Amino acid sequence: MQVKTFHYKKGTGWSLNDFPEMNSSNTLILAFCAPEYFNNTKPFDELRKAYPTSQIAGCSTAGEIYNEEINDHSISVAITKFEKSTIQVITEHIENPLQSEEIGIKLGIKLNKDNLKSVIILSDGLTVNGSSLVEGLKSTLKSSVIITGGLAGDGSQFKNTWVVAEGKPITKSITAIGIYGEHLEVNYGSKGGWDIFGPERLITRSEGNVLYEIDGEPALEMYKKYLGEKAKELPSSGLLFPLAIREKPLSSNQVVRTILAIDENKQSLTFAGDIPQGWYAQLMKANFDRLIEGASIAGQLAASQIQVPNSLNLAISCVGRRLVLGERSEEEIEATLDSIGRDSPLVGFYSYGEISPSGLQSCDLHNQTMTLTSISER
Repeated sequence: MQVKTFHYKKGTGWSLNDFPEMNSSNTLILAFCAPEYFNNTKPFDELRKAYPTSQIAGCSTAGEIYNEEINDHSISVAITKFEKSTIQVITEHIENPLQSEEIGIKLGIKLNKDNLKSVIILSDGLTVNGSSLVEGLKSTLKSSVIITGGLAGDGSQFKNTWVVAEGKPITKSITAIGIYGEHLEVNYGSKGGWDIFGPERLITRSEGNVLYEIDGEPALEMYKKYLGEKAKELPSSGLLFPLAIREKPLSSNQVVRTILAIDENKQSLTFAGDIPQGWYAQLMKANFDRLIEGASIAGQLAASQIQVPNSLNLAISCVGRRLVLGERSEEEIEATLDSIGRDSPLVGFYSYGEISPSGLQSCDLHNQTMTLTSISER
């Protein structure tokens, strides 16, 4: 297995003179792109020309991760040529979040073949219910299959997200990458680092990923009370105050949800994943040191006990973490690299939702977490 990473920057072009000679039917190219490259396809054209039989996938971002750097206006690329494993890349179109579980089932059925070990999901970030998508996948795949990935971003604009399919950017789509082989080793880690504040409240009315009422009060009205002046900046300011939800009161088994949109008329909040009625919710706020510590723990969880020099390391962190950490954002990337080894190649992106198993549960959609997937061949 060979892994090479490089990047493309506006104004300077590619960070290398010649593309690595790694083209094959089992070569996977991941490209994480600033939103503006939807209308500037020259880099994709060059990758397709250099790697005609390889599989090219990727998505738009809220920031591109390349080794210890976080960039905007760039494309971070990882090329992985598998020697003992095979890959399959499938893309499905989505028009409505209500289709999410159905599409997850379709993708799972198409990928479900012998020796499937890993599925990487790169999804539209706005037209999907991420938790329903994951549930659809899990219903068709063995529990031993490790599902990771994330939802595409659009900076803090929340207007247009897209994925890369067959080397071209397309909107309203979900790409699933299946990796097969008995020699494949997949490790993962996922960790947050936010502090909970305020009382625990009952979700009294919700439907899918739309929250209407908390403790019998309009959800948007209640949320605005906590945000104060920040309420004027919704939905983007909602990234700074995610929601922790749990099935039982005060349970440690929780997931975090981030706002994607608001509806003033219905006084509702739309989240990246399900908000089950009858569950409990609590607001969260940032703790800088704990956010960075969370990234370090995610790296430790994903680090292989058998150190493999060539591994594909994929970091996906939430745009909300970047907005909170600001200039300190690179510290969470450095903390991740310290955990997996400074010489390890690392690419990834800031997302609208992270997909990963955690220590508490099987795979789910997370928000406001740092997730890391490490893939290698024994």
